Amino acid sequence: MSLHPVDCKTLSPEVFRLFGTQNALLTAGDRTGLNTMTIGWCQLGRIWNIPACTVFVRPERYTYEFMEGHDYFSVAVLPAGHREVMQLCGTKSGREVDKAAECGLTVRYGAGDAPYFEEAELVLVCKKLYAQDLDDSHITDGGPVRRFYSGGEGWHRLYIGEVVEAYTK
Repeated sequence: MSLHPVDCKTLSPEVFRLFGTQNALLTAGDRTGLNTMTIGWCQLGRIWNIPACTVFVRPERYTYEFMEGHDYFSVAVLPAGHREVMQLCGTKSGREVDKAAECGLTVRYGAGDAPYFEEAELVLVCKKLYAQDLDDSHITDGGPVRRFYSGGEGWHRLYIGEVVEAYTK
């Protein structure tokens, strides 16, 4: 079954199930080049009275360059049977391997030439509205948070995107 457009106002994914068990691929770029990475952190809801998706990327990640250089990004949830794809896209760098080709993913393009994958069961195409670095000085309860930053890598940058297109199977 192919992906087809849906009105994001009628979309009701089981967000906690999806991002707790299947995770997703965050992809940025365009027809001249793209990169994708596995993400486990994502927030969906409304902000500024629009449907929004918030994702988080560390500056050390190759995808960060694509997020900074493009106005659109996509979040694609693959079916549970794609664990090897999620593993590869979460452990290999796009600087060294074409992850989409390596995984046999079919690239499609949405609004703003945002790349996404036909194999997904849910795709959100988002237009960047806001970006800001997370900052240690704003942590109010470091217990559950600081453990993610003990390895010497930078703090994530959050990106809020307006959901401009949604696709499901």
